[in-house]
Amino acid sequence: MNKPIIIIGNGGHALVVAEILIQNQRKILGYTAPEETKNRFDLSYLGTDETILNYNSQEVDLAMGIGSIEPNNIRARIFKEFKEKGYHFTSCIHPKAIISDTATLSEGVQVMAGAIIQPFVQIHNNTIINTGASIDHECSIGENVHITPGAVLSGNVHIESNCHIGTGATVIQGIHIGANSMVAAGAVVVDNVGYNCKVMGVPAKEV
Repeated sequence: MNKPIIIIGNGGHALVVAEILIQNQRKILGYTAPEETKNRFDLSYLGTDETILNYNSQEVDLAMGIGSIEPNNIRARIFKEFKEKGYHFTSCIHPKAIISDTATLSEGVQVMAGAIIQPFVQIHNNTIINTGASIDHECSIGENVHITPGAVLSGNVHIESNCHIGTGATVIQGIHIGANSMVAAGAVVVDNVGYNCKVMGVPAKEV
């Protein structure tokens, strides 16, 4: 049974998430945010995130409307907090994403319009595959990762948790990217990336 949904956040990413839910004919109760601001879909403001606790965790689903925000990875922190309280995060899959039947998508994964996910890809909790991103065969992507618009992962790429792959970046086949790392927009990654690193350029170098 599809439960009604509360969207956490009201920025640009929340707008995209709301449209996907609407296209998938999901009922949206409203959104939470630190303060009320205009919502382009005229969704109701429910209050701050703490308002969610007024709803039975078995009767609503949550949708993460917060994109990648650094420092402190707010998206990951909020996901963890509400999971510990028993809430479930719905996955948001755009009808025009292409996803292999053999791909595995975990809880709260979001796949935006035009994204392509090829055979035997594994995508873990609370990860975003953004507009037009391409994930080729047998890639593994950890929790709380953001693959941003137009990024390309060739086959057998392994990305650990809490990474950010910038707009239009390319990661060649077989590369490993350690946790908490960032690949800058437009970078071409041809060597493994360590933990807590930032790389940029063509070819990508640590900075």
